[in-house]
Amino acid sequence: MRVARDRSGKVTGKALPLAAGAALTMALAGCGGGDAGGGGGANALPGVDQYLTAPCPEAGTKPQTDKEFTYWAMWTADEPQGKVLQKAVKCFTEKTGVKVNVQWLGRKAYTQNIAPALNTDNVPDLFDQDVSKVSAAIVSAGGTQSVDDVFDMKVGEGDKKVKDVLTRTSYDFPQNKDKAGNSFLVPYEMLSNAWWYNKGQAKDLAAPKTVDELYGLFDKAKGEGKAPIAQDGDIPFYNMYFFTQFAERYVGAGGLAKAAADRTGQAWKSDPGFLKAATETAKLPKYLIDGWDAAKFPQVQQRWADGDARFLYMGTWAPSETREYLDKQGAGTKLEYGSFQFPMPPGATHDTVEQIPIGFAVTKKAKHPEAAKAFIAYFLNKDILSGIPAVADNLVPRTDLAVPDDLKQAKAALDDEKKEHVLQYDGIDSLAGGKWQTEVFDPADIALLKGQLTPQQFIDQLATKGAEFWKSQG
Repeated sequence: MRVARDRSGKVTGKALPLAAGAALTMALAGCGGGDAGGGGGANALPGVDQYLTAPCPEAGTKPQTDKEFTYWAMWTADEPQGKVLQKAVKCFTEKTGVKVNVQWLGRKAYTQNIAPALNTDNVPDLFDQDVSKVSAAIVSAGGTQSVDDVFDMKVGEGDKKVKDVLTRTSYDFPQNKDKAGNSFLVPYEMLSNAWWYNKGQAKDLAAPKTVDELYGLFDKAKGEGKAPIAQDGDIPFYNMYFFTQFAERYVGAGGLAKAAADRTGQAWKSDPGFLKAATETAKLPKYLIDGWDAAKFPQVQQRWADGDARFLYMGTWAPSETREYLDKQGAGTKLEYGSFQFPMPPGATHDTVEQIPIGFAVTKKAKHPEAAKAFIAYFLNKDILSGIPAVADNLVPRTDLAVPDDLKQAKAALDDEKKEHVLQYDGIDSLAGGKWQTEVFDPADIALLKGQLTPQQFIDQLATKGAEFWKSQG
């Protein structure tokens, strides 16, 4: 996601009404650079023109009654994902005769447009966003309807249905269920996280299997005069990465979410994995680049791209964002991106991989849900969905489409059925509309990273402030 960021990967620099939004929005903004897919420059991806001019595939599911529907997009029309969706809209109308009324609203649509509209009759039939933000702002307000029926719709590849082409882990998880137990989002793009490095700068680097090996890489970088870790510390959800990554490996999928939702706060103290995670997190600050907590995003990320730091922990939008930056410099600099997953800390037993599904949801008050749902199925056709990697340099929840070279290692981790899949941050950024993160977690987290709290004090503060927070919520 991009650079006027939001949180799905990109950066906007402006706080959203919801904290969860601020986070994902920054990420979203980084989800596939403004010109990263189709622009020029040494780092431009191939295949964009071929995709955009290719023939339209047939629709596997055609609406029987609806002749139109309204879609409020989280992208702008000129973004890579927007270009892919424009083609999908054109093709869907060509193959079904259904008119698609699109408003290209950008990442803030869910807070500035959709959420306020829920109390009116002026709602879209279809909208898209990442699963945590939809849960925080829309589902909690009762604004979506079940999309379980979409998984049985044909995508236009013979008898293949949506459930046949999507990886089950991309949609079948607790945080993608409404209060009635129904799925509310169908994914079409997948984000994940990784440690990134320039293969040209760190030759023959072997992915560390333990955190001790990871620290060894950091020490080696310091010995070579490089800052080990680039970190834009003014982005709270970037700072969340470290503790949550360690914790997920100790407590597993659902463990963080359960502790954060504990109204007594005592869950943070009762499971020793959280203190172990905090102890490991406290070892990282000495490796962070100088000025990490004073710079303005994306300054430190750009310093990594310029070679000032060896590693960058970030989502799968890192290559597209940094490539975009380097292209704009006009110096012809080209990075050879390498990545690896967070290794296992001592005593951890959960080999996890984080995922951030971005997808479509249908509003509760939708006037044309039949057409909206048919469009979802059509977008997942391989000839349409292939535009996400080809044009936007991002990953999709199918295993049979081409993967951008920069993202192959991250995709392999996402597709590894042996790994325990967990929603980014275990979904704790969506609790109470994002307020739990901003009021309870973020202050303690930044204090831990700055050395102002010991690991035990960090856990104690989460417990105390968490209990106070939930009491204030009634």
